[in-house]
Amino acid sequence: MTKANLAQMTKRRTSTAIKRRDLLLAGASLTTGLLPLPPARSETDPNEPPWAALAGELEGRFFRPEWPLERCLAGAGGENCASFFASARNPYFLGDNPAFTQTMGWADAWVSQPSDRVLEAVSAADIAAAVRFARDHKVRLVVKGGGHSYTGGSNAPNSLLIWTRRMNAIELHDAFTPAGSDAEPVPSVSVGAGAMWGEIYRHVCAGAGRYVQGGGCLTVGVAGLIQSGGFGSLSKAFGTAAASLLEAEVVTAEGAIRVVNAVQDPDLFFALKGGGGGTFGVVTRVTLRTHDMPPTIGAVFADISASSDEAYRALIGQMLQFYAEDLQNPTWGEQIGFRPDNALRISMLCQGLSHEQAEKAWAPFFAWLRERPDDYSLSEPPIIVVNGRQFWDPDFLKTLPGIVLTDNQAGADQDRIYWAGNREESGQFLHAFSSAWIPGVSLAPASREALVAGLFEASRHWSITLHTNKGLAGAPDDVRVHVRAETATNPVVTDSFALVICGAEGPSAYPGVRDFEPDVGLARRQAERVRSAMAALKARVPAKGSYVAEADYFEAEWEDAFWGEHYARLQKAKATYDPDNLFRVHHGVLATI
Repeated sequence: MTKANLAQMTKRRTSTAIKRRDLLLAGASLTTGLLPLPPARSETDPNEPPWAALAGELEGRFFRPEWPLERCLAGAGGENCASFFASARNPYFLGDNPAFTQTMGWADAWVSQPSDRVLEAVSAADIAAAVRFARDHKVRLVVKGGGHSYTGGSNAPNSLLIWTRRMNAIELHDAFTPAGSDAEPVPSVSVGAGAMWGEIYRHVCAGAGRYVQGGGCLTVGVAGLIQSGGFGSLSKAFGTAAASLLEAEVVTAEGAIRVVNAVQDPDLFFALKGGGGGTFGVVTRVTLRTHDMPPTIGAVFADISASSDEAYRALIGQMLQFYAEDLQNPTWGEQIGFRPDNALRISMLCQGLSHEQAEKAWAPFFAWLRERPDDYSLSEPPIIVVNGRQFWDPDFLKTLPGIVLTDNQAGADQDRIYWAGNREESGQFLHAFSSAWIPGVSLAPASREALVAGLFEASRHWSITLHTNKGLAGAPDDVRVHVRAETATNPVVTDSFALVICGAEGPSAYPGVRDFEPDVGLARRQAERVRSAMAALKARVPAKGSYVAEADYFEAEWEDAFWGEHYARLQKAKATYDPDNLFRVHHGVLATI
């Protein structure tokens, strides 16, 4: 039986099932007030698209996705629904099913919903056929690699999903020159758009001993990260993932397969480097510059509690002074968190230091704390330093207690690991999320007290965290210049020492599912506290912009916040390559001039 025959036989049954699904979703909307109703099909196209015509063109699998939550919404409940929500704490479980997203939704914003049809693409030609079909039949397109979009970019009802998961080939190059370029060849790696960063790190870093700049989360997809800009733990040394992009293969709105780089379609190439995923086309392959592997990678973890508000303010001041004088450099990155209970959490990574050097670097700060036992309690801070290649080696990481977890699905490859700290994010239901860059000048002695006050006052409302690897003040000059000129990320990133993030979330939940519904009241109360925390900080510090991948769904001035002076160039690229806005996401660049 051909794919076309199969699609035609199932058309009538599928149409009935979709109508039933829409009815269940509408019921969930009425009971919770959280779920927007699925948009109806255009009145000018009341019938289903001719799916059979598309199925006959494709090499990859083409199907209607199964959605277990449909039974739960119908009131089935019981062990099956409980089992689903337990499994949703495994990011691989969610990533391996095209009907799911890594985030279940965002209160008062969006809720994850499956597409009508899925193309499990195996080639750029598959994707080109799907794009042409969507254009000709006015079908909503959605693209999913890892499915990590916080604002719902990798799902939409009544849509055709292009799922790139199987396009995950990884090929190393000793010397690569982009097509049509006379640039000097450089070491690089070409990666299919469906690859996850965990498998890329295993192949390139642990396997080949080369460093490639990617993201921190091991289950994020390569294409989505690059199109958002892409920060990793070592970005203070190596810049963003987007800055490492040498070339990309992309399918544009007319269904053409283009190879783009700095000399071929340079405006489109620029737009793919931080201009937002799902906006300019479907990326099918990327080629990234690789770097010499740092000889070591280390981590410092510490939880410090202050005995009073006064002591906590002093602790924040000492932490910022120490960071400004000793850690604002290419060696160090990651997080410093401030909590309402007067606790400070340190989760910092370094590269290129020995264990002795890492201990020596932190000795002054920890000595200051120990000299004040009445004011601070500090558990013995663990400092870990490993060979650079070991840092992404699953076998080694599994020997360290509490660092990683393994995909627990039946028959899963035991190399499929993820950071234990990311487990609570898997299947989360967001209540609020916001980010802003903190300028490096805020660390100067004359400005630092305002930053201390801002962080202290913000932490009275909610926990707030400085992600020092997501601000490039302190990075090498050539890294900062390249990111500013050659990527679409808001240029304020290059003069900022950190990205501040404040967010709130609940466990995996879905509106309308008995016993597993989001707590609407709690979500809204926590969202208000997040807004208050960010307002308190911004009242003291000139925080600017926002990182597109970790931004507020309700950001009012999103064009300037995400891209700053680059927005006009992005809009020009959109008008050139997708004038009819075939590719669209929430707060994505539009072709209107």
